[in-house]
Amino acid sequence: MFESLGFETYTAPQVAVGLALILGAAFGLLAERTGFCFRRGLVGDDRKQAMGVWLTALAVAVLGTQAGVLSGLITFDDHRFMVSDLPILAIVLGGLMFGAGMVLTRGCVSRLTVLSASGNLRAVFVLLVFAITAHATLKGVLAPVRTTLGSFTVPLGDIVSLTALPGGALVWSLLIAAAALAIALRSGNRLPTLILAALLGALVPAGWIGTGFVLYDDFDPVALQSLSFTSPFADTLFWTVASTSIPANFGVGLVGGVLIGALLSSLVFGSFRWQSFSAPSETGRYAGGAVLMGVGGVLAGGCTVGAGLAGVPTLSVAALLAILSIAGGALLTNAVLRPSRQSTWAQPAE
Repeated sequence: MFESLGFETYTAPQVAVGLALILGAAFGLLAERTGFCFRRGLVGDDRKQAMGVWLTALAVAVLGTQAGVLSGLITFDDHRFMVSDLPILAIVLGGLMFGAGMVLTRGCVSRLTVLSASGNLRAVFVLLVFAITAHATLKGVLAPVRTTLGSFTVPLGDIVSLTALPGGALVWSLLIAAAALAIALRSGNRLPTLILAALLGALVPAGWIGTGFVLYDDFDPVALQSLSFTSPFADTLFWTVASTSIPANFGVGLVGGVLIGALLSSLVFGSFRWQSFSAPSETGRYAGGAVLMGVGGVLAGGCTVGAGLAGVPTLSVAALLAILSIAGGALLTNAVLRPSRQSTWAQPAE
């Protein structure tokens, strides 16, 4: 479709950066206003309301994404989520690590990106360590860990997604969306908050359809992708230090857009606050959590957004396993830390 859009001086990959910038800005604004965070939904003091926001977004993401598939606009047949040999050890271990890391840092990567733009210097520090670790796991000194763990696979045959199960894509999509909305409507959130969460969820199919259909170009292809943060942060780190040698891609545009959108939202609505560490032990805890998320996000194939909010709507078995493993790691770590949290976690300095 890209050839019919009339872009004469720009290629599909270049336009994809602009698309990602728009999607990211919308995500940053909506996430900042709704407090969108998977960790909060699991172990936060307001977990019921936070999970309601997350599940509302997920329901819309599932319905929108599968509507694009059923209409023939996009297909996930060749996507990395649909692997016939499931790297089960890497996904489960990576998910557990990521879940533990986001509890230690008090936020998943998407939430920390929003907080960074809102004046939280702890989040900035975590994201820097996270990006370096993720890049090292993808292409650097930690890559052997990724390849070794990824070699332990389980053959799935044709059951790489829920579409192969009885009922097919339509039934499973409706079941997931209905269950998510049923919980969300009883979460105690006000209707305007749920509407904003629904708009956030709509960004997922917008990304899939935007890259997989609107910008489809046989001569200069764009990878089928949507909201995610693990690979984009690694790409952004690499682009930041070598922008004269490599062009920006979708991931760079997405991260930049989220920062812009969240910053504008926090300034307009008065939620911008400078915050930092208050003790060396707190710094060490956050650093350790960032490393766990960096390695874990790569091993699991994505974070709570890449494998969760955007991955689950593909109905991929790998994505479902990843988000369940992340949740398990978070709940387990929270249970271990709960008895000592009050005495060991200092309050943030403002």
